[in-house]
Amino acid sequence: MLTVSLTQLGDSLSIRSTMTTTDKLSALKDVAARLRINSIRATTEAGSGHPTSCCSAADIVAALFFGGMRFDPKNPKNPNNDRFILSKGHAAPLLYAAWSEVGHIPEAELLKLRVFGNDLEGHPTPRLDFVDVATGSLGQGLGAGIGMALAGELDKRDYHVWALLGDGESAEGSVWEAAAMASFYKLGNLTAIVDINRLGQSQATMLQYEMDTYKKRWASFGWKPLVIDGHDMAQIVSALRKARRATDQPVAILAKTIKGKGVSFCEGKDGWHGRALKKGEECDKAIAELQGQMTKTGVAKVKRAPKAEPNPAHSPVPMDPPAYKPGEMVATREAYGVALTKMGKVDPRVVAADGDTKNSTFAEKFMNEFPDRYFECYIAEQNMVSVAAGLASRGKVPFASTFAAFFERAADQIRMAIISKSNIKLTGSHCGVSIGEDGPSQMALEDLGLFRGMVDCTVLYPSDGVSAERAVELAANHAGMVFIRMSRPKTPVLYDAHEQFSMGKAKLLRHSDHDKVTVVGAGVTLHEALKAYDQLKAQGVLIRVIDLFSVKPIDAALLIESGRQTNNSIVTVEDHYADGGIGDAVAAAVSLEGIRVHKLAVREVPRSGKAEQLLEHYGISAAKIVAKVRAI
Repeated sequence: MLTVSLTQLGDSLSIRSTMTTTDKLSALKDVAARLRINSIRATTEAGSGHPTSCCSAADIVAALFFGGMRFDPKNPKNPNNDRFILSKGHAAPLLYAAWSEVGHIPEAELLKLRVFGNDLEGHPTPRLDFVDVATGSLGQGLGAGIGMALAGELDKRDYHVWALLGDGESAEGSVWEAAAMASFYKLGNLTAIVDINRLGQSQATMLQYEMDTYKKRWASFGWKPLVIDGHDMAQIVSALRKARRATDQPVAILAKTIKGKGVSFCEGKDGWHGRALKKGEECDKAIAELQGQMTKTGVAKVKRAPKAEPNPAHSPVPMDPPAYKPGEMVATREAYGVALTKMGKVDPRVVAADGDTKNSTFAEKFMNEFPDRYFECYIAEQNMVSVAAGLASRGKVPFASTFAAFFERAADQIRMAIISKSNIKLTGSHCGVSIGEDGPSQMALEDLGLFRGMVDCTVLYPSDGVSAERAVELAANHAGMVFIRMSRPKTPVLYDAHEQFSMGKAKLLRHSDHDKVTVVGAGVTLHEALKAYDQLKAQGVLIRVIDLFSVKPIDAALLIESGRQTNNSIVTVEDHYADGGIGDAVAAAVSLEGIRVHKLAVREVPRSGKAEQLLEHYGISAAKIVAKVRAI
């Protein structure tokens, strides 16, 4: 156990200097008691919540907010403020109570916890000005903290990042993805605090109180572990001070705590997780017990961060036009790397991350140009998305790239980034069966369904080098999540370098007054549709061809107009499974117009093979488009 004498603590507590060190610690204990009381009052009034999870961490949060952290309570957005992430988001009432204790939230407001229309929700979201990223789905806070810590180093700011985790969430693999990356980058400005209260939701945690095992695990990941009694204020304060002084190694404070601490009838007992105390005798008894523990020896004060001007408002930054010529063979994934580098030159906010696929996604072009603004996340896609969210919360515009299929394992992190309204850009390459011989494990065939299902997520699907570069430019200048789907094969450039693209707009590539059917494609299938156009034209059949560059939002007006003008028939062709992709997007857009949508898509688990073989076998080649049009 970490031990410390009281005389060592004088400079580490930001409390009235006329008080003795013992009184300073007593004042912090009083803060902790009030945090427990307000957490209980709020959850009891709400009739739901996690008061015992709040109670176990109350001493830690009291010491952190009153001396451990440096921040301006009146301005949570001060760029110099320390950042605090409540990764164990179910302890939200404790967070709200802390911000009330520092004067940012009226105490009466705490009783509106979980009330519809109030921002004090069941788990924290950035609707609150002191919350950087949404938490609640466990195991993600530390990854976001890495992004914040990296941004601090990039901006040469002296703030420290504190992430409070639960012991239950430490079973999540994403925690250890983050732990590995933080030590690799030697993030001395990041501290993980683990509230080890032994009890999970339904039973005891895996390690319970095996503190030595926790210590060995964190040490093996390259962290400096400090094992403390999480209810001994002197030990907590000393550990926070040591963590702040770290330089080239992240610190993990492993705090042994008791769930429900301070309330004797539920202290350390199973069956109380997520259970609010009942109004009346149960709640009153708990509050009276906590009030009886208070000494009222002094008033704790916050240690303030130096003031700083907020980041200036951003205006869209234009990118130099693409340098490709029509007919030139270019892979959209390669055009992504070129465009990202060009955006990096004109917008210093742009940073990049990748999951050890940078020589396939061509993110290495950005890395070579801006090594300080590139972050290798290795093969840990869940953590990569969380890191990107953390970077975005500090004003960066992160582009994270990997094979599109591998983003699917980070679905929960993407979902939480949406809740955070995170300004992240995700680029997935190697989509569909057109990647060829690598086989089905590498083929993204569900990704459009995933990202279309994310509210407020823009989905762009470029088909040539010009549209790929413009997609990157649009994404960088758009506030909000964007997914860009990139293909592996080289395809002919279709557009002039000065062609303009917009979110929510498609491109009409072939049309006449005599078109029989509208064919909609994107990526490699657009090129198959153009081949089909040529073949059908030679047979005396004209079709209309649309490049669905923007899958979401979708150009419903163009689709409806074209469908009406082509016998109310649209054929969609996509390198994706039949569910959730382009076909479903188009069908939804025209569903009320009496237009029939015929979907050509991959309808079984594919095999390895040549790209051309696979497009033909799974029904999305030019020949299959011709056959479908003639059948219609």
